[in-house]
Amino acid sequence: MIIKRIITVYFSPTGGTKKTATMLADNLGRLLGVPCEEIDFTLPSAREKTYHFLAEDLVILASPVYAGRLPNKIMPDYKRCFSAEDTPAVPVVVYGNRSYGDALTELCLIMRDCGFHAIGAAAVVSRHAFSQTLAKNRPDEQDASEICAFVERLVKSIEGGRYQNPASAEDGFCGNQTAVGAYYTPLQEDGTPAKFLKAKPQTDFAICDHCGICVNVCPVGSIAPDLEVNGVCIKCQACVRKCPRQAKYFDDAQFLSHVRMLERDYTRRAENYFTEII
Repeated sequence: MIIKRIITVYFSPTGGTKKTATMLADNLGRLLGVPCEEIDFTLPSAREKTYHFLAEDLVILASPVYAGRLPNKIMPDYKRCFSAEDTPAVPVVVYGNRSYGDALTELCLIMRDCGFHAIGAAAVVSRHAFSQTLAKNRPDEQDASEICAFVERLVKSIEGGRYQNPASAEDGFCGNQTAVGAYYTPLQEDGTPAKFLKAKPQTDFAICDHCGICVNVCPVGSIAPDLEVNGVCIKCQACVRKCPRQAKYFDDAQFLSHVRMLERDYTRRAENYFTEII
């Protein structure tokens, strides 16, 4: 296998997925001695394009986990925008300390259908988008060390020629699986379903200076110039996290109850998952 460049593609509204993916890519590029490129797939304009990858590329495709799956409003773009020529790839999902569910399998299946073959895969913990405290500061030094060890195993396998049979890699990650399970049902503190599908970010106009950052960072383009949310909200928290005046917030009671449940029940240090063809 000859690799001439590493391309990192990420959907990362709050930055955690980008941080994880580029950490992995930078280590791979350094050890393989090849250049790294990035494709930020977060904003709608990036998803209006199509991207084709060659057999000499190594693609890291990284996505956050939403309710144990890929983000349902973005998943069709993963399927539509990418094509590959039997391109080696590393699917990566990033989750907020609860569970990555079927998201990694789902991403592997999509990439296989797009013409990639997975030579490794990872699920890595990052701070939960909903919380200030859940998995705070992750990925941390221990996570970085685990990512480096994973990269070293990948490089040894690449240099040892273990990935010459794409079919074996395909079977190793997906096998005959063709479907994934349902999305996780969010729960409130009392264990009942949390129904916040229609929840939208609010604005504290007493401190908002109408800078327009929230308009520009919304990954589904739903925030109008007057700051009304006229389209779907995927609860990614990009507008909340990136507002320099902290003027954006959610006030939906069931959403907030779900956040409190997560912060109560998922305080343990969740584990990363790495696998490669050996």
